[in-house]
Amino acid sequence: MARKADRPSYRCSECGWTTVKWLGRCSECQAWGTVEEVGAGTAAVRTTAATRVAKPALPIGQVDSRRASARSTGVPELDRVLGGGLVPGAVVLLAGEPGVGKSTLLLDVAAKAASAQSPTLYVTGEESAGQVRLRADRINAIDDHLYLAAETDLSAVLGQLDVVKPALLVMDSVQTVASPELDGAPGGVAQVREVAAALIRESKERGMATLLVGHVTKDGSIAGPRLLEHLVDVVLHFEGDRHNRLRLVRGVKNRYGATDEVGCFELHDAGITSLADPSGLFLTRRSEPVPGTCLTVALEGRRPLVAEVQSLTVDSQIPSPRRTTSGLETSRVSMMLAVLEQRGRITALGKNDIYTATVGGVRLTEPAADLAVALALASAASDVPLPKNLVAVGEVGLAGEVRRVTGVQRRLAEAARLGFTHALAPADSGETPPGMRVLEVADIGEALRVLPTGRGAARAARGGTTRRESGQAEESRR
Repeated sequence: MARKADRPSYRCSECGWTTVKWLGRCSECQAWGTVEEVGAGTAAVRTTAATRVAKPALPIGQVDSRRASARSTGVPELDRVLGGGLVPGAVVLLAGEPGVGKSTLLLDVAAKAASAQSPTLYVTGEESAGQVRLRADRINAIDDHLYLAAETDLSAVLGQLDVVKPALLVMDSVQTVASPELDGAPGGVAQVREVAAALIRESKERGMATLLVGHVTKDGSIAGPRLLEHLVDVVLHFEGDRHNRLRLVRGVKNRYGATDEVGCFELHDAGITSLADPSGLFLTRRSEPVPGTCLTVALEGRRPLVAEVQSLTVDSQIPSPRRTTSGLETSRVSMMLAVLEQRGRITALGKNDIYTATVGGVRLTEPAADLAVALALASAASDVPLPKNLVAVGEVGLAGEVRRVTGVQRRLAEAARLGFTHALAPADSGETPPGMRVLEVADIGEALRVLPTGRGAARAARGGTTRRESGQAEESRR
């Protein structure tokens, strides 16, 4: 009979959870195929003896911080997300779906960051050197100090580093490179861990910034071991619909800056460009207002973006009316329909086919867009347009109340900057931006009075004076 100490043990390569029996799925992190045998019996406890310190510890005030100063990548929106630029020795992981534009963005960064004092090495493992050159010609990313290599062997990549001595390394992608000293196909857990550890070690020793491209799984998470996200300094997600021009780079982890920053880009035939003011992509400019449309201000990280919500209601020809959404959460739209029917006394919505969407491919998931969705639905149901130059911001509860949301003043300031003169906002929204008239509403009933069925909304549509108030029905009718 085998003793308990002689039994083999198993460990999850993702989270480190151990068990005495092999399982196909880790009971801790729920990952499949990550439980591996680590040996039989109890490992001998080893201790490491202290040695002479080559570089003694210093008081933190005497540490030179100039080596950790960020250097601009030449792409303003990427610098915004990184916290000012790339720090020497930093390792950045950029993940995104296939075809979203990761290689195009990093090739543009590699060309703009290259100089005589700071050469750049671009290593591609998914394409040939000729294919990358064709893309570089298309996006005008040709520079004498940008070096290109097509390698899938880790030892060859390390050899290229010794020859070029780059200040910036771009690896596209980390899942295509394999170490000859390990068994397994490229992209496996062991291979990704070894390749990432070797590149991180080289980056820290050389003071070389590294940009790694990572694949994603079906659910949108980064492929490979979760340890990869813990090893790198910065984790960025590249998001966007391939049918739209807008691309977002969102910071998930950043040891050198904030994690709530978002960079906006526009992908086109000539490459990818930064969008310092992307709100124009989400708006439809019209000379006259159209029923079923309402504007709101969303927050992507700390950046306010003015977006347009559109709704269309038609008589249904089937017993169960259609409910179709694009760019909005279906559950939030269903809640607004229920609130309008019960609290707003709009009964025609239940028998109509309803289509709700956003403009420009933007996706609105925060509750601050509830008020705009409700007003767009009410406007479509009554076939009456909302007043011109009006934005609506606020969360709507099931009782019909309009709740406060974060960053109201920042949202209203962005709307005022773009020329909007009227706004609907929750009570106690703070200071009003210059040139804007804010109507504070307490519930959905007061918000619906902006429709031209009341005299106050018609006056606002003509550019008349609308006093700021906090729910006085008498004042809202003026």
